[in-house]
Amino acid sequence: MWRGRYSYQRALSYRGTRSQPIFAEVSLSRSRESSTLALMSPQSAVSQGKPSLAVPMYDQLCLISGRANPKLANEIANYLGIDLGAVELTNFPDGEISCRLYQNVRGCDVFLVQPTGPPVNENLMELLVLIDACRRASAARITAVMPYFGYARQDRKDMGRVPITAKLVANLITQAGADRVLTMDLHAAQIQGFFDCPVDHLYASPIIDEYFRSLSYSKENLVVVSPDEGSIKRSLQHVEHLGGSFAIVDKRRSNAMETRQENLIGGPIAGKVAFIFDDMITTAGSMCGAVQVVYQHGASEIYVGATHAVLCGNATERLAAAPIKEIVVTNSLPLRSEQMLPKIRQVTVAPLLGEAIRRIHRNESVSYLFD
Repeated sequence: MWRGRYSYQRALSYRGTRSQPIFAEVSLSRSRESSTLALMSPQSAVSQGKPSLAVPMYDQLCLISGRANPKLANEIANYLGIDLGAVELTNFPDGEISCRLYQNVRGCDVFLVQPTGPPVNENLMELLVLIDACRRASAARITAVMPYFGYARQDRKDMGRVPITAKLVANLITQAGADRVLTMDLHAAQIQGFFDCPVDHLYASPIIDEYFRSLSYSKENLVVVSPDEGSIKRSLQHVEHLGGSFAIVDKRRSNAMETRQENLIGGPIAGKVAFIFDDMITTAGSMCGAVQVVYQHGASEIYVGATHAVLCGNATERLAAAPIKEIVVTNSLPLRSEQMLPKIRQVTVAPLLGEAIRRIHRNESVSYLFD
């Protein structure tokens, strides 16, 4: 679990001349390519959307995007200071996916950016096709960058004669040829164990918390609310970094589509500003139910934070009608124009993913981001 803000906010001291930069973590000798890069502090790197260290030009790094979230992939490429790989993705008349790489990836360290959000099956199949294309083109290593991992909620047999689809999808990705997976805020952290390859699991919570800190509410006037029992551990991490009291909404699920919220545990909430956190908002039924419970208990203002804005069905209408002041989500999934409500604010996770990609490519610590 993440244990603080990004390491960008840690001091990385250096000494010496530009030709011999010496960092707290690595020492780099001058190369022809590195002479074009300027030294900057980690804080400046994040604000400017650039890598936090002056490093030589990436050797054989190739970043390729599927069609699921090309805008995020472009932001990651801008952070890394590279161009996206050239690829053509189209559909045949019968719906089959066609893929062709327009650049040489032989011997390259390839990162494929493709969240498997709606339409889930289309985006998942496209990821598998991309992996296979890179494998057959002799890529040295293939990393599936999945900011959102679809099918994550089907991670166990909660009744008889049902599949564990999250494990099936993990098998498909590894069997297609992925050597590594980079993902963010899995619905259940143990899904990492479903993969027979290394998994780097990132957390967007520090980014969301940083935004809520900028609102400058006093800790005495805050209450962090978990929308159900399954989000308690995640919500407690927000309490640790934002302060305030803590409350839990007692949620009961009737079926895959319906939930009901019955009780509120903890608090008090009356007259306070409530922050409700979850990993994703899908149909918004659970979230809006939790919002109504908190509102009925007298919260003065209600904010909602979530990593993945899946927003299926009538989720947008539900959120628009709910007594929510602001909804903060990341750009792990793209939002269509009709989903961009005035109360929705989208924050970017491109620097987080870009820094993780840089570290994986250079065989540096990824967990260092959260130490």
